[in-house]
Amino acid sequence: MHQFAVWVMLEDAGFGASLQHYNPLIDEEVAKTWDIPSYWRLIAEMPFGVPVEHQEKKSFNR
Repeated sequence: MHQFAVWVMLEDAGFGASLQHYNPLIDEEVAKTWDIPSYWRLIAEMPFGVPVEHQEKKSFNR
């Protein structure tokens, strides 16, 4: 729910965002690169910024 709330707040402020999930394959390299404590777990990240293009609505086949 926190991820959803942050995403909605970013969108409301005019930012674009996406939620990226990760698996343990990169944990060691990320921890080493950014000196992250070993007791932290990398689950996901939410990059955000100002959109350069307007995103068209997706259409779904029913």
